[in-house]
Amino acid sequence: MRLSDYTDYTLRVLMYCAAHRDRLVTIAEMADAHQVSKNHLMKIVNDLARQGVLETTRGRGGGLRLLKPPEAIRVSDVVRDAETDFRLVECFDASTDTCTLTPHCRLKSALRGALKAYFTELDKFTLADIAAAGPPAAAGKAIRLRPAP
Repeated sequence: MRLSDYTDYTLRVLMYCAAHRDRLVTIAEMADAHQVSKNHLMKIVNDLARQGVLETTRGRGGGLRLLKPPEAIRVSDVVRDAETDFRLVECFDASTDTCTLTPHCRLKSALRGALKAYFTELDKFTLADIAAAGPPAAAGKAIRLRPAP
């Protein structure tokens, strides 16, 4: 599974705002800090403002800030709101499923369980957890993607 750039940038915007809670931040400074297009960030900021996560102030001296404390923003909720498609395989959508294996396939169930576990893990983290200063709790621990031979 891969998160979209939109979700990645959404998390970056929120983490940047959480790290700079003492002041208004601007889209331009975030774009410079993350080497991301201002146009992409404007769309994300507008969506987050519409969702009630960010407060925006226009004009000279304007900027944006979190409306909620970082401890109240779950990473899983951000990902669910930002991602548009969690169909890991074709058969997740009955309207487009043409797989001949569907009636007897157990893969769909396994993948649904994996997706549920993914969100169960993300449910454990808030914006405060991922925007905290210092190295992450799992720093130095490698994640093995394939079993050892």
